[in-house]
Amino acid sequence: MRFTLHCMFLGGLVAALPLPAAGHIVFAEPQAQAGSYYAGFLRVSLGCGASDTVSVRISIPEGVASARPQPKPGWNLNIERVPLATSIKDEGGRVIKDRVAAITWIGRLSADQFDQFGVMMKLPASAGPLYFPVEQTCVSGMSRWVNIPAPGQAWHSIPDPAPMIELIAPDDMQGMHH
Repeated sequence: MRFTLHCMFLGGLVAALPLPAAGHIVFAEPQAQAGSYYAGFLRVSLGCGASDTVSVRISIPEGVASARPQPKPGWNLNIERVPLATSIKDEGGRVIKDRVAAITWIGRLSADQFDQFGVMMKLPASAGPLYFPVEQTCVSGMSRWVNIPAPGQAWHSIPDPAPMIELIAPDDMQGMHH
């Protein structure tokens, strides 16, 4: 009896947590240290209804200093760049005159399978949510995961939310590990 009640209590706690709805495109690790390098993996868990995914396009927010996609066997990559208003230097001293604005993987993912699409990024130094609008094109149809919640509004409460990474200040990240 105690075991059953304990399991029912834990089940109720898990059910009460604000989890993303099935089918949303999300980052596998939704928190990162502000100003750090971060290997993010977008999880695509289904197609557009019963239709296979044929491309995944992620828009890279302006504050991301660099973004490098992880190649996927059987998929082609398209990297869109835009000029920077002011050139910057990377850690190696190399002058950077443009930034990655979007990355598109083109291939085929069955509607009843899932996959991850990786991007290595240099994240902005300020803490807070960082949104990455995604367009998922399928053989038939498209899903646009592009909506950004208003201040104070929960991410999971809006339709078709853009994938998000919560940037945590370095001091706050250390407290999370203890």
